[in-house]
Amino acid sequence: MLYRFYVYCRSALLVFLTHHLALPLLRLLRRPHRLQYTAAELAAFPAGTLGNDLSLFLGGKQLSLLPYYAKHDIKHILLGYDTTGEGEVCLQYFMLGNRHLSFPVLATVMYGVVTMPEYWSRFARAYRRGRQCTALANWDWLSLLPEPTRQLVHRINTPAHEE
Repeated sequence: MLYRFYVYCRSALLVFLTHHLALPLLRLLRRPHRLQYTAAELAAFPAGTLGNDLSLFLGGKQLSLLPYYAKHDIKHILLGYDTTGEGEVCLQYFMLGNRHLSFPVLATVMYGVVTMPEYWSRFARAYRRGRQCTALANWDWLSLLPEPTRQLVHRINTPAHEE
C-alpha cells in the first residue's frame, strides 16, 4: 500500500515537473518549432504514416495535441517507449545514449536515478540502445510525418555503423 502511494506521488511529481514547470520554461527559452497540423489533419494522413500514427497515439493515450511538443510524442512512437514514468525516463536515457545532451534529458535521467531504482536495469538497456542506434541529432522530426512509421523505426534501429 505504501509503495503504491510512493509510485503515485513519484508519477505525479514527474508530471508536475515536466508539464507545469519545465515545458513552459523551455518554451520561453528555446522557442520550439510549432507543429503546423491540427489533430484532424494528422488523422487524415494515410494509415501507416507517422502523422496518422501520431493521431492514433494521442487518441489511444487520451492526450491532447500540444503543437509545440509534438516532437516529444513522435519520439515516443518511433522509439517505442510508453508515456508512463518509466517510459519517459527510458526515452531520455535513450537520448542520452544517442549523445543528445540537454537540460530536460539530464534532469529526467537524474530524476530516474534518484526515484526509480527498480528500473535501473531498464534505463541501462535504453542507454545502450541509444548508443547503438542511428544518431538522431539532426533529424527534423516534424518533417517526418508523411513518411511510413515502420521505415523510420527501421532506420533508427539500424546500428550506426551499418548506415
